[in-house]
Order: sequence, then C-alpha cells, then structure tokens
Amino acid sequence: MSPFDRLNEVWPGRPYPRGATWDGQGVNFALFSQHAERVELCLFDPLGRHEQQRIEMRERTADVWHCYLPQARPGLTYGYRVHGPYRPEDGHRFNGHKVLLDPYAKDTVGRLRWSDALYGYSIGSKRQDLSFDRRDSASFVPKARVVDSAFSWNDDRPPAVPWEDMVIYEMHVRGLTMRHPDVPAKLRGTYAGLSCAPVIDYLRRLGVTTVELLPVHSFLDDRYLVEKGLRNYWGYNTLGYFAPEMRYSATGRIYEFKSMVRTLHSAGLEVILDVVYNHTCEGNHMGPTLSMRGIDNASYYILNPDQRRYYDDFTGCGNTVNLENPHALQLVMDSLRYWVQEMHVDGFRFDLASALAREAGKVENLSGFFNAIRQDPVLNRVKLIAEPWDLGHGGYQVGNFPAGWSEWNDRYRDAVRGFWRGDPGLLGEVTRRITGSEDFYGWSGRRPYASINFITAHDGFTLHDLVSYNDKHNEANGEDNRDGHNHNLSWNHGVEGPTDDPAIVELRERQKRNMLATLLLSQGVPMLLAGDARGHTQNGNNNAYCQDDELSWIDWDSGDTQDSLTRFVMHLIRLRREHPSFRRKTFFRGQPLGDDPLADVCWLRADGHAMTHDDWHNAENRCVGMLISGLGLADLGPRGERERDDDFLLLLNAHPHAIEFSLAPAMQHGGDGWRVLVDTARPQDVESGNPSALPDQQHYPLEARSLALLSRPRSL
Repeated sequence: MSPFDRLNEVWPGRPYPRGATWDGQGVNFALFSQHAERVELCLFDPLGRHEQQRIEMRERTADVWHCYLPQARPGLTYGYRVHGPYRPEDGHRFNGHKVLLDPYAKDTVGRLRWSDALYGYSIGSKRQDLSFDRRDSASFVPKARVVDSAFSWNDDRPPAVPWEDMVIYEMHVRGLTMRHPDVPAKLRGTYAGLSCAPVIDYLRRLGVTTVELLPVHSFLDDRYLVEKGLRNYWGYNTLGYFAPEMRYSATGRIYEFKSMVRTLHSAGLEVILDVVYNHTCEGNHMGPTLSMRGIDNASYYILNPDQRRYYDDFTGCGNTVNLENPHALQLVMDSLRYWVQEMHVDGFRFDLASALAREAGKVENLSGFFNAIRQDPVLNRVKLIAEPWDLGHGGYQVGNFPAGWSEWNDRYRDAVRGFWRGDPGLLGEVTRRITGSEDFYGWSGRRPYASINFITAHDGFTLHDLVSYNDKHNEANGEDNRDGHNHNLSWNHGVEGPTDDPAIVELRERQKRNMLATLLLSQGVPMLLAGDARGHTQNGNNNAYCQDDELSWIDWDSGDTQDSLTRFVMHLIRLRREHPSFRRKTFFRGQPLGDDPLADVCWLRADGHAMTHDDWHNAENRCVGMLISGLGLADLGPRGERERDDDFLLLLNAHPHAIEFSLAPAMQHGGDGWRVLVDTARPQDVESGNPSALPDQQHYPLEARSLALLSRPRSL
C-alpha cells in the first residue's frame, strides 16, 4: 500500500515520543495541547498541496493527543487542525481553519506562501479586534513529513576538541560556497557543498577546529521582506526546531545534513549549531498562526499577565517561548537531544540565551532550563555557548552563566576594537580581555575558555568594513538606513569606503592584522567570522540579515592581498596550536610558579620596566608589553607532566607613532636571544613561519599601530 493512500485503520497509540515516529510497522502521532478541545490529524498528498483525509485524534493522555496508524509509512505528509476556544483576551487562539505544523516535525514539505489566510484573525478588520477568521490556510503552509531515521554513520565519532584548543569559524551554509569556483554549481549553497573537498581542505589549511553554522532549523522569510523582494538570509526566524532547513539541501532529504556532519567529523572538524529557542516566526499578537500559536498559545508563549492577548517580548521579535511551561521546556530539550543523538552535532550556540533563563520575567542563571541541561546525560557533555543577553530588563548577563557554559564576550570585542582605533583609557580593559577576562569568569570557578573572544560576527561589520567605514550603509535593506547598530567602534582611516590611496590601504591591512593577531594570541576561545581572512566586504552594511546575494556571499577570487591575509591567519593559528602559552587552562596569577624566577605574566612599559599604577591609569598610554614565562604554566600535559613552553613578549602599540621598546630588562633570567614570530607592520618577514633573530637585542622598533610577538627558548 502507498503511504499516501487513504488510511482507515486507527489505533490508540502512545503519548510519547512526541511528533510522528515510524517504528518499522506504522507511525505513532503525539501532540501536546493542554487547552485544546479537539485535534484532527490531516493527511496530504506527497507534495503537501491537497488535503486527502482528516483523522480525529480521540486519545488524550496528560494533555497529549495521540493515535497510531499501522498502515502509515515514512514519506507520509501531514499537519494538524486544533480546535478550542478562540479568546485572545484570555490567551487562547485556536482556529480549526488553520493547518498547523507539528512542532516535532523532523522534515518539511513545501514552502510557505504568504496570504491573509495564514492569520487566525480577520487581517482586514478595520477595528484590529482580532476577530475570528474562517479562511482555510492549508494550501499556503509547509507540511510535516514522516521520516525514516536510518542512516549509515559508519565509525563516526565526535572530534571532541578540548575547549582550550578550539578555533571557531562562524559561517553561513549558503554564503560560504555560493561563489566557490571549485564547488560544483548544483551543490553551491548547500550542506553537500559545505562538505565538498575544496571547502574541507580550506578549513583544515586555515587551521580552524570547529564550524559554527548560522541557523539551520527550518525557518521562514518574513512577509515584509518578501514584499520588498528580500529574504531572511540569516535564518533567525524559526518555524520548526527539529527539521533542517531545506533551502540548503541539494537533494531535499535530511540525509544530506547527516552526510555533511559525518564528512566534517572525518576531517576532524566539530559542528556547532546556532539555535533560536527564544522565539518563533509567529511574531507578535498580529502575527500568523502557523504552529505553536494555534496548538496552544497560552502554554508555549510568555503572555502579558495583565493583557493576555499580548506577548512579553524579551527578544525583539514579537514573542518569547515560555520555558517555565514543562511541555515547552520538553520541546526544547527533545530538540537539543535530537540534534546530538540523531544528527551528531557537537554543540550549540544559543541566540539571546538570557531569554531562556527568564522565570516570572526575571533572568535566573539557575532556571529550569539550565538545571535540565546540567542533569541531562546527553546534553551536559556537548559544547554549550551562550549569547549572554536579550532585550529585556536585566537581560545583559555576560559572566553570569552557569558552569559548563561558555559565552560570547562582547566586552572583548569592544575593548579590542576601541584600543586599535586609538581610543584613550583602554589599556587596562584590553589587557584584562586578552588574558581571558578573569574578572567575568574567574569568580565562579570557570576557566579562560569560558570566554568566546571575537572581533566580528555575522551581526555587524565584517573585519574589512570595520577598518573602512565610520558609519553603516544599510540602504539595500530598504529601511532608510535606520536598521543596524550605530555603535560600531569602527574607523575608516580617512576615507569612507573603498580607496586607492596606498597609505590608507596599507594602514587598513595592518589594522586587520592587529586585530586578528590580538584575537588569536588571547586567552579564551577565538572565533573568526567566515570571510574575514579573505578580506570579505559587505560595502558597509552592518545588518545584512536580508541580503541573500553577493553582498553576503564570500568572494573566493584570489588576489595578493587576500592570499597574504589568509597566510597570516594560518601562521597565527599554527602558533596558537603549537604553544600552550596561548591556550591556557588556568588564568595567569601574576606571580612565579615553582622555581621560576619570573612571574607567569609581567606587564612592561616601553622602557622595559614594570608598569606602575600611574602607567595603568594614564588615559593616553596606548603601548604595553606582555612578558609570558614559558615555565609559568600550571596546566598538565597529556601524560600528566607540567607543560612548558618558550618565553614570549607580546608588544602592543596603538599610538600613531613608532616606539623603541626596550628589551634589556626582559633579558634577565633569559636563555637565548629573542626571535620575531609576528610583526603586523612587517608580515612578509614572518608569515613563512620561520622566526628571525633580532640583530639588536636591546630594543625592538615597534612601528606605529602595530603588534609584535617575540619568543625565546628558556630553561631553569
């Protein structure tokens, strides 16, 4: 029998697992709705265009509606109609005229077509009173498809890269490969394209350990974007938490995503997903009814306690998922486990993670969500990264997430940007950030790798634009340049945008090297934005969320400048990998370890002597040396021995003039002479990876706005 023939036999089924589950003989369907009065399972043709059958789900166990179809098979396309009270003023928005996507859908069929029929209320009502709408939405919405989860993973194993060894590469599945000349045209912009040999080879040569994918959960293009001819490129508009987004699939099947993960793992690369559990694409009280709003609005979303027709919006996207409700919390936990166990991903970066911690409207770092993850035997062993803020009161929570979590550190981003721009009074701030931000993470017993350090991310300027524009240029977004951040800490170095002035071009390239070197030589986990190592530009657009075009897609055409910058990044990552001094498991103590006559870290001024209180508080001081003892590592190596390394002298000069940095005091207790490993003013001298000895061991000529890294071997 075809899985799409009429199914006449219906059994009671089970309330768990949720969603549609193929057990080898039939399919069990289970849907939570506490406030529903009646639920219909709707079966469609394979393309989801025509409704062929409705099945009344008569069994209800602990507010879970369920049935079992012994004749159903994988490939069956379905949706739900959920009936109940339509009383927006009480938080209930049931409307049986709307076909709803299963929140547990593992696969989807069809694309959403925007229509007024998608709204549970009469959108044409002049009174905007949310009056009940009777138009049928079936022909406009995506449908769920039953899956057979069988897949040959062979000997796939997670790379399990230690936190301190990670180098994250934040990237967009589509944007990375759409313009890649060595990726077959039919695979560009897809999961299969990302796992092509030329892409894997580039990632491995660059030296990154972990790819962080912008959202790949099923999502929608916002109606206002579609009407302007744009798309939701970033994907922070989730429709379903289990189904991979099919616009990135060359085959239209979920095995392609699994194949991608398996291939990346075989190359030693971890896969982290950027996930959006804080809100959904259904928007505010005037938004469409597509899934959870029509299934049980009052359970799934945080409603305003005084006016329950409205939502408490801590996300800026119209609604907030209510993780205080155990069934909404279970949905998120089941989704996370599914992506780990079934899709083999290695961890998650949680968008607006503070919203997940809210209880009674307040952020609690030990909320039910975090307690659930902490005790979960699957999730407490994967990588967990928070974007530690949301848009609500008290939402900024950098440094306050529980043990086991790392966090995007925007204070690191701002300090490094401001320092290299030449802003005054930042010397103390930037040195705290490059040493791992102990002031944020040390108090709770966390390690330096709790800090995810970044200069740029998908949201904001690219690195090239950061040194090329003073102001955002978002006109292409169609919002009169009102969208996007205004606080960019950027500097165009004299000309807004492109220029042929060789002095400005050279200084911009040096500033890029300064920030990349700072990032990759700092304690904590560095995160690179895809394209930055190739000088990618968005022409000053710092909010390219709707630009699914060449503005956002990485340009793979090579030139001398792009190749030189790529080699420079490769050199820095190689240094980081080879030297444990730049990926410590513990914070610096500022004092000697064992018999070492040097402190594990010393801060030097330009004359080579230790920084004083007045030096630190001199707002015009923009130069410092960081002397790192190779014998000051408290970390243990793989055999339990104490790790040792070379000594390093990291020199930072954000002044607009050169400085002769004295090396004489730093020569004490030393071994052999200093060698130059990195100099952002002379990249061609060191990018080969062969250190050059200093002819003058008394001073180092530190050019204006430059960074240098010196090393020397040393023993007790």
